[in-house]
Amino acid sequence: MAHGVVQVTNPSSSRWRRRTGEYETLAAALEAASDGDVLSVSPGTYRENLLIDRAVTVRCADGPGTVRLAPASGVALTLRGAATVHDVLIECQDVTSAALLVEEGTPELSGVRINTRSAVGLEVRDGARPTVRRCTVDNPAGMGVSVLDGAGGLFEECEVVAAGQSGFAVRGGAGPRLERCRIHHTSGAGMSVTGEGSSLEAVSCEVFEVRGTGVQLSARGTGQFTDCQVHRTTGDGITLDTDAVLAMADCDIHDIPENAVDLRARSVLTLTRCSVRGFGRNGLSVWDPGTRADANQCEIHDSTGDYPAVWVSDGAVAILDSCRVHDVPDALFVLDRGSRADVVDSDFAQIRNTAVSVSDGASVQLDDCRIKDAATGAWFRDHGSGGTLAQVTIDDAATGVIVTKGADPALERCTVTNPGEAGVYVSAGGRGAFTGCRVIGSRGFGFHVIDGCRSTLTRCRTERCARGGYEFAEPGPITEDCTSDRAATEDMPEPVPAGPLAGASGTAGATGAETTPARQQSAAAQSFGLLGGVPAQRPADQPQEAQVRVTARESDAVLGDLDSLVGLDGVKREVRTLIDLISVGRRREKAGLKAPSPRRHLVFTGSPGTGKTTVARLYGEILASLGVLERGHLVEVARVDLVGEHIGSTAIRTQEAFDRARGGVLFIDEAYALAPEDAGRDFGREAIDTLVKLMEDHREAVVVIVAGYTAEMERFLASNPGVASRFSRTITFGDYTPDELLRIVEAQTTEHEYQLGDDTAEALLKYFTAIPKGPAFGNGRTARQTFEGMVERHAVRMAHVDEPTHDELQLLYPEDLPNLT
Repeated sequence: MAHGVVQVTNPSSSRWRRRTGEYETLAAALEAASDGDVLSVSPGTYRENLLIDRAVTVRCADGPGTVRLAPASGVALTLRGAATVHDVLIECQDVTSAALLVEEGTPELSGVRINTRSAVGLEVRDGARPTVRRCTVDNPAGMGVSVLDGAGGLFEECEVVAAGQSGFAVRGGAGPRLERCRIHHTSGAGMSVTGEGSSLEAVSCEVFEVRGTGVQLSARGTGQFTDCQVHRTTGDGITLDTDAVLAMADCDIHDIPENAVDLRARSVLTLTRCSVRGFGRNGLSVWDPGTRADANQCEIHDSTGDYPAVWVSDGAVAILDSCRVHDVPDALFVLDRGSRADVVDSDFAQIRNTAVSVSDGASVQLDDCRIKDAATGAWFRDHGSGGTLAQVTIDDAATGVIVTKGADPALERCTVTNPGEAGVYVSAGGRGAFTGCRVIGSRGFGFHVIDGCRSTLTRCRTERCARGGYEFAEPGPITEDCTSDRAATEDMPEPVPAGPLAGASGTAGATGAETTPARQQSAAAQSFGLLGGVPAQRPADQPQEAQVRVTARESDAVLGDLDSLVGLDGVKREVRTLIDLISVGRRREKAGLKAPSPRRHLVFTGSPGTGKTTVARLYGEILASLGVLERGHLVEVARVDLVGEHIGSTAIRTQEAFDRARGGVLFIDEAYALAPEDAGRDFGREAIDTLVKLMEDHREAVVVIVAGYTAEMERFLASNPGVASRFSRTITFGDYTPDELLRIVEAQTTEHEYQLGDDTAEALLKYFTAIPKGPAFGNGRTARQTFEGMVERHAVRMAHVDEPTHDELQLLYPEDLPNLT
């Protein structure tokens, strides 16, 4: 056995009682030692299981790390009473037990290194209160440190360098204190506190490089962290669940790929002067009734993902006082009835999408807050959603405040400055009470209330709004003592009269002076859209993305292509009627007459393969040839192109698709998929809301065509009160008849230099009459697939003919028809 001798001394005894002895084993030395003795251990490896139950001191004779305690199995060292152990190295390989066990008393550990593959590196239990200083635990097979069963103790400058489970676990009513400790490279939670009466106090500690959650409290566990850091985890930074309580002061939570802080199930969190940054999902996520987060003088910023910085849902409450939220996709999202956020004296800045979003019956209270550089300042989305904004300023947002779908907030003494579009926009049954509010320097309207929404405006004022101070659609809002610096003329201010104001084209004092086309174009060019993120700065050497260039053909040529399409007689009549209406309207304008303003947005209904995309493309070209659209190109999208994975990202995608279609046609295929029957929290509705707003604000820039099955499209049009009003014309594409399908095949045959043999046309008619017309029937697509199948079967026949004639290489016969399925 590689070990030396153990010398036992009692320096406190009188000279005549001093006992000194040398022993071959630690166990023998301990048996001989009494309280107060010092065991000076020579360098070596001692393969013993030790129990120290008296007030002795164990130290290494030749300095730290020279004594190695490494039994074959079991607990290497068990401490009871008031023992003191210095600088010993403990190594174990028993995965069923602890390497070092403190069971009771107040022992002291200093400079102890535990390198082990045990169930627990260091376990403290049964009410023990050890003092542990400058110790390290390396246990890749199990927990680092476990404190349980009413134990506690002080851990100073300790380090868990690796753990296969939790780095530091507290349970069973235990309550340790950690000072200047580091816990890292764990495969479970860095720190965990579980169970009623369990608590953890940490001061100046660091948790990092954790494969899981950084700090986890659950089941009534409590904690108090001061001046701590949690960073570089693979899971959430901090999680609280089931009545857990945590107070954090002067802490830094950063570089977290998931939620920086996540609370659920009646947990309570208090953050004071904390920083939350570099998170991949939510910075602060608060769920469930009774759950509450209080943040005071905190900063939440620099998100690395596409999620809201603060998320409050399912009846939870969040309070932000003197906080800053910046450089995030969305700042504050509050969802669900009973959920509430109270925000006081706080700043939201550099928000790519929406600063404050309220939906599904939730409410917010913002007092003396500032919102700057957001796509949308505040959006109250739907029925039951509301709250109060008092003395809130919104600067440099694309849209200041949006109220839609029955939401009813109250805004008092709020100011919206320099919005890219409307200062306040109300649509789709939204309401809202606006008292003493101002909109200054809008590049759109000051207050834009459409769809006959009955908002209330009292003592509001607009100044320097490019398109006019107020734009209302009948019956419109109730107004009292509202004013604008622009009324009937730009130079003559005139107060807005009380009562509902007239509609879109503007009663005197309602809309102000007309905006010139050039001015409108300039305003639109500077706007980033309803919810679009502020575009990132391009490097100087990065070329701008090339735009699609569409050379406009003469309208007669394009109409000729429309007429050459097989069938679709009703569709052609509808399109020609609309084109004639637009064309004559432009002639009336040139003649100085009032021209009708037909809605150009269309609904195409019908089965797949009936030519909807082709007609949409031709429609765009025709409008470009008439000068109605700048380019006339077609951008085709579907649900997958518009709907993101979470609230906020959908608006970005929709805005981007709309921007690609500027000057042309945005064609949304299977648009009904945006409004499924069992929508729940489906984000397709966010795409619809965003699209309606964009269509209103940029009505001259893009033509929108939505397409899909007839019944499903009826549901889509009913999904949003503003949708149906934007699409005033529906064109139905009927299924092709067998004769029309034959004509399509004949056209394909001519184009590809084939011919139909004798009786082939008649066989095709019978084939198309007999083919099943169920949901999978593709109309024109089926005709093309039939032709392609005939070409393949013809090729198989010709491959076995040594020298086919010219006619044989062209002729398609009835036997070339695919089999009916």
